[in-house]
Amino acid sequence: MLPKAEPKQIVVISGPTGSGESTITNEIIRRYPRKVARLVTATTRVPRKGEQNGIDYYFFRKEDFLAKEKADELVETTYIKNRDTYYGTYLPDLQGKLDADYIVIANTDVVGTKFYKQHYDATTIFIMPGNMDEVPDRLKKRNPEMSEDDINKRFDNAKKEMAEERPFYDYEVVNADGKLEESVEEVITIMKKEGYNV
Repeated sequence: MLPKAEPKQIVVISGPTGSGESTITNEIIRRYPRKVARLVTATTRVPRKGEQNGIDYYFFRKEDFLAKEKADELVETTYIKNRDTYYGTYLPDLQGKLDADYIVIANTDVVGTKFYKQHYDATTIFIMPGNMDEVPDRLKKRNPEMSEDDINKRFDNAKKEMAEERPFYDYEVVNADGKLEESVEEVITIMKKEGYNV
Protein backbone atom coordinates (compact mmCIF):
# COMPACT_ATOMS: atom_id res chain seq x y z
CA MET A 1 0.00 0.00 0.00
CA LEU A 2 1.42 3.37 -1.04
CA PRO A 3 1.59 6.21 1.49
CA LYS A 4 -0.73 9.17 0.98
CA ALA A 5 0.77 12.56 0.16
CA GLU A 6 -0.56 16.08 0.20
CA PRO A 7 -0.90 17.70 -3.22
CA LYS A 8 2.51 18.76 -4.48
CA GLN A 9 4.55 17.00 -1.82
CA ILE A 10 6.90 15.11 -4.17
CA VAL A 11 9.08 16.66 -6.88
CA VAL A 12 11.37 14.69 -9.20
CA ILE A 13 14.77 16.20 -10.05
CA SER A 14 16.62 13.90 -12.43
CA GLY A 15 19.25 13.94 -15.10
CA PRO A 16 21.99 11.89 -16.68
CA THR A 17 24.98 10.96 -14.56
CA GLY A 18 27.24 13.99 -14.11
CA SER A 19 24.43 16.51 -14.73
CA GLY A 20 24.49 17.77 -11.14
CA GLU A 21 20.97 16.81 -10.03
CA SER A 22 22.28 15.68 -6.60
CA THR A 23 24.23 18.92 -6.13
CA ILE A 24 21.14 20.99 -6.98
CA THR A 25 19.01 18.85 -4.63
CA ASN A 26 21.49 19.27 -1.76
CA GLU A 27 21.60 23.04 -2.29
CA ILE A 28 17.78 23.32 -2.16
CA ILE A 29 17.74 21.27 1.07
CA ARG A 30 20.51 23.46 2.52
CA ARG A 31 18.29 26.52 1.92
CA TYR A 32 15.07 24.89 3.20
CA PRO A 33 16.16 22.26 5.76
CA ARG A 34 12.85 22.28 7.66
CA LYS A 35 10.69 22.01 4.54
CA VAL A 36 12.53 19.86 2.01
CA ALA A 37 14.13 16.40 2.27
CA ARG A 38 15.72 14.06 -0.24
CA LEU A 39 14.33 10.60 -0.80
CA VAL A 40 17.15 8.18 0.04
CA THR A 41 17.23 5.57 -2.71
CA ALA A 42 17.95 1.87 -2.14
CA THR A 43 20.67 0.25 -4.24
CA THR A 44 22.75 -2.89 -4.60
CA ARG A 45 25.89 -1.03 -5.65
CA VAL A 46 28.93 -0.91 -3.38
CA PRO A 47 29.26 2.28 -1.27
CA ARG A 48 31.82 4.79 -2.50
CA LYS A 49 34.40 6.21 -0.12
CA GLY A 50 32.68 8.38 2.49
CA GLU A 51 29.13 7.29 1.64
CA GLN A 52 26.91 6.39 4.59
CA ASN A 53 24.09 3.87 4.71
CA GLY A 54 20.71 5.55 5.21
CA ILE A 55 22.10 9.00 4.34
CA ASP A 56 23.51 8.68 0.82
CA TYR A 57 21.72 5.43 -0.10
CA TYR A 58 20.31 2.35 1.56
CA PHE A 59 22.91 -0.23 0.57
CA PHE A 60 21.53 -3.77 0.25
CA ARG A 61 23.01 -7.01 -0.96
CA LYS A 62 21.25 -8.17 -4.11
CA GLU A 63 19.37 -11.00 -2.36
CA ASP A 64 18.16 -8.62 0.38
CA PHE A 65 17.05 -6.04 -2.19
CA LEU A 66 15.04 -8.66 -4.10
CA ALA A 67 13.51 -9.96 -0.86
CA LYS A 68 12.41 -6.42 0.10
CA GLU A 69 10.96 -5.93 -3.38
CA LYS A 70 8.95 -9.13 -2.97
CA ALA A 71 7.73 -7.90 0.44
CA ASP A 72 6.53 -4.61 -1.16
CA GLU A 73 9.08 -2.56 0.78
CA LEU A 74 10.49 -1.32 -2.53
CA VAL A 75 7.68 0.32 -4.49
CA GLU A 76 9.45 0.95 -7.80
CA THR A 77 12.74 -0.53 -8.97
CA THR A 78 15.15 -0.37 -11.90
CA TYR A 79 17.91 -2.71 -13.00
CA ILE A 80 20.95 -1.16 -14.75
CA LYS A 81 22.21 -4.05 -16.83
CA ASN A 82 25.65 -2.76 -17.81
CA ARG A 83 26.43 -2.14 -14.11
CA ASP A 84 24.53 -5.18 -12.76
CA THR A 85 22.94 -2.86 -10.19
CA TYR A 86 19.42 -2.37 -8.82
CA TYR A 87 17.94 0.92 -7.61
CA GLY A 88 14.56 1.58 -6.04
CA THR A 89 12.30 3.61 -3.75
CA TYR A 90 12.52 2.30 -0.17
CA LEU A 91 9.01 2.62 1.26
CA PRO A 92 9.97 3.24 4.95
CA ASP A 93 12.04 6.25 3.87
CA LEU A 94 9.29 7.69 1.65
CA GLN A 95 6.59 7.06 4.27
CA GLY A 96 8.58 8.71 7.07
CA LYS A 97 9.27 11.88 5.09
CA LEU A 98 5.71 12.25 3.83
CA ASP A 99 4.37 11.71 7.38
CA ALA A 100 6.71 14.46 8.61
CA ASP A 101 5.22 16.84 6.00
CA TYR A 102 8.40 17.34 4.03
CA ILE A 103 8.46 18.21 0.36
CA VAL A 104 10.32 15.15 -0.89
CA ILE A 105 12.83 15.44 -3.75
CA ALA A 106 13.30 12.16 -5.62
CA ASN A 107 16.43 11.85 -7.78
CA THR A 108 15.19 8.97 -9.88
CA ASP A 109 15.41 7.55 -13.40
CA VAL A 110 12.60 7.56 -15.95
CA VAL A 111 10.91 4.52 -14.35
CA GLY A 112 10.67 6.35 -11.01
CA THR A 113 9.67 9.55 -12.79
CA LYS A 114 6.66 7.86 -14.39
CA PHE A 115 5.77 6.25 -11.04
CA TYR A 116 5.77 9.58 -9.16
CA LYS A 117 3.88 11.37 -11.93
CA GLN A 118 1.21 8.67 -11.97
CA HIS A 119 0.78 8.13 -8.22
CA TYR A 120 1.68 11.53 -6.74
CA ASP A 121 1.15 14.09 -9.50
CA ALA A 122 4.83 15.02 -9.09
CA THR A 123 6.32 17.86 -11.11
CA THR A 124 9.34 16.45 -12.94
CA ILE A 125 12.49 18.42 -13.78
CA PHE A 126 15.28 17.13 -16.06
CA ILE A 127 18.74 18.58 -15.35
CA MET A 128 21.10 18.76 -18.32
CA PRO A 129 24.82 19.54 -18.40
CA GLY A 130 25.66 22.70 -20.34
CA ASN A 131 27.74 20.54 -22.63
CA MET A 132 27.94 16.73 -22.72
CA ASP A 133 31.74 17.02 -22.94
CA GLU A 134 31.69 18.24 -19.31
CA VAL A 135 30.32 14.91 -18.07
CA PRO A 136 33.52 12.75 -18.00
CA ASP A 137 35.38 15.48 -16.04
CA ARG A 138 32.53 15.80 -13.55
CA LEU A 139 32.49 12.02 -13.05
CA LYS A 140 36.26 11.97 -12.50
CA LYS A 141 36.03 14.82 -9.94
CA ARG A 142 33.18 13.13 -8.10
CA ASN A 143 34.92 9.77 -7.90
CA PRO A 144 38.69 9.94 -8.70
CA GLU A 145 38.98 6.14 -8.29
CA MET A 146 36.56 5.46 -11.16
CA SER A 147 38.17 3.54 -14.05
CA GLU A 148 38.17 4.88 -17.63
CA ASP A 149 35.97 1.93 -18.58
CA ASP A 150 33.39 2.90 -15.93
CA ILE A 151 33.48 6.55 -17.00
CA ASN A 152 32.91 5.55 -20.63
CA LYS A 153 29.98 3.29 -19.67
CA ARG A 154 28.36 6.06 -17.63
CA PHE A 155 29.00 8.60 -20.39
CA ASP A 156 27.29 6.29 -22.91
CA ASN A 157 24.36 5.92 -20.47
CA ALA A 158 24.17 9.71 -20.07
CA LYS A 159 23.96 10.24 -23.84
CA LYS A 160 21.23 7.61 -24.08
CA GLU A 161 19.23 9.23 -21.24
CA MET A 162 19.53 12.65 -22.89
CA ALA A 163 18.18 11.25 -26.14
CA GLU A 164 15.45 8.93 -24.81
CA GLU A 165 14.26 10.21 -21.42
CA ARG A 166 14.04 14.00 -21.71
CA PRO A 167 10.57 13.95 -23.35
CA PHE A 168 9.00 12.41 -20.21
CA TYR A 169 9.79 15.46 -18.04
CA ASP A 170 7.73 18.62 -17.45
CA TYR A 171 10.72 20.98 -17.38
CA GLU A 172 14.36 21.08 -18.49
CA VAL A 173 17.04 23.06 -16.63
CA VAL A 174 20.59 23.48 -17.98
CA ASN A 175 23.27 23.21 -15.28
CA ALA A 176 26.38 24.55 -17.02
CA ASP A 177 29.79 24.58 -15.34
CA GLY A 178 30.07 27.59 -13.02
CA LYS A 179 26.32 28.31 -13.17
CA LEU A 180 25.06 26.23 -10.24
CA GLU A 181 23.46 29.21 -8.45
CA GLU A 182 21.38 30.07 -11.54
CA SER A 183 20.30 26.44 -11.97
CA VAL A 184 19.20 26.18 -8.31
CA GLU A 185 17.21 29.44 -8.60
CA GLU A 186 15.51 28.16 -11.76
CA VAL A 187 14.46 24.90 -10.05
CA ILE A 188 13.11 26.78 -7.00
CA THR A 189 11.16 29.13 -9.30
CA ILE A 190 9.59 26.09 -11.04
CA MET A 191 8.66 24.53 -7.68
CA LYS A 192 6.99 27.74 -6.47
CA LYS A 193 5.14 28.14 -9.76
CA GLU A 194 3.87 24.55 -9.48
CA GLY A 195 2.49 25.08 -5.97
CA TYR A 196 5.23 23.63 -3.74
CA ASN A 197 5.35 25.47 -0.41
CA VAL A 198 9.07 26.36 -0.28
